[in-house]
Amino acid sequence: MISRRLLRIKVLQAAYAHFTSGVNSLDKSEKELFFSIGKTYELYLSVYRLIIDLARYARGRIDLARTKLSPTYADLHPNTRFASNLLIEHLENHELLNSLLTKHSISWVNNPELIRELYRQLTESDFYISYMDEKEVSWKSDKNLVLQLLDELILSSDSLELVLEERSIFWNDDLEFVIRMIEKSLKKYSGEESAPIPIYSLFKDDEDREFVKNLFRNIVLHHKEYEKMIDHHTSNWDLERIAFMDILIMELAIAEILSNDSIPTRVSFNEYIEIAKYYSTQKSSNFINGILDKIIQQLKEENRIIKRGRGLIGE
Repeated sequence: MISRRLLRIKVLQAAYAHFTSGVNSLDKSEKELFFSIGKTYELYLSVYRLIIDLARYARGRIDLARTKLSPTYADLHPNTRFASNLLIEHLENHELLNSLLTKHSISWVNNPELIRELYRQLTESDFYISYMDEKEVSWKSDKNLVLQLLDELILSSDSLELVLEERSIFWNDDLEFVIRMIEKSLKKYSGEESAPIPIYSLFKDDEDREFVKNLFRNIVLHHKEYEKMIDHHTSNWDLERIAFMDILIMELAIAEILSNDSIPTRVSFNEYIEIAKYYSTQKSSNFINGILDKIIQQLKEENRIIKRGRGLIGE
């Protein structure tokens, strides 16, 4: 389920925690890493639950308005476009999603104020008002509304950010990654019941699980070796003055290039440069780019980079 980039970031975070917390137990840190990945999966399911709960809240308000002692015309003839959104109804009837929500006990029942606040913000947004004013109901319009809900409301909600911080320390950097994954699935979905929205599992396959384990163990066990390698190529710099996160990003890149024979060197290199853009300054990102390039050249000259598989031998 979780993209390789996010898995790399999870390993980076776990490595940083391992080396800065003073914990010497590899097993303990590894368990924390996999627990963190599991929490990200819960967040992924929680965002789907949040979409569903917003529509259910809208229906509840409609039903309540109809029971007034003196209902208005608008109360008796409400605009149900959002409450009856076709894509959200599909999510509600998605057997696998419902099974996973139950299995992982995913719920926002303890955060009713969040649902109310998000619904208020939604109904005041320009994209929602425009959607509700459309004369014709269409699948495309319903899907676009959900995508805008994710991108323009849920992703940027300060209220949601506060709740996520309270619920799990592991969710601080995960929301955007999770939303992009959900958006990718929804954009591909045509609305056909015979081909439901793909709901991902925790790991795509055993290979992804092993990728995480091997990468984390490699950087922990060979930390000093990789640090010396970096120090050699930063002779004009005091290693202690280089941000530790920048050092770890470079070490992870080296670890992946040396320990994973099925991923092209250029792919690993580019992935960690992108991660550096997210976790470092622009200046640090350029610095990491230059140092990693020198280290890779050295490793190639020493014939230490071994790749196997079609198109990878002798890359």
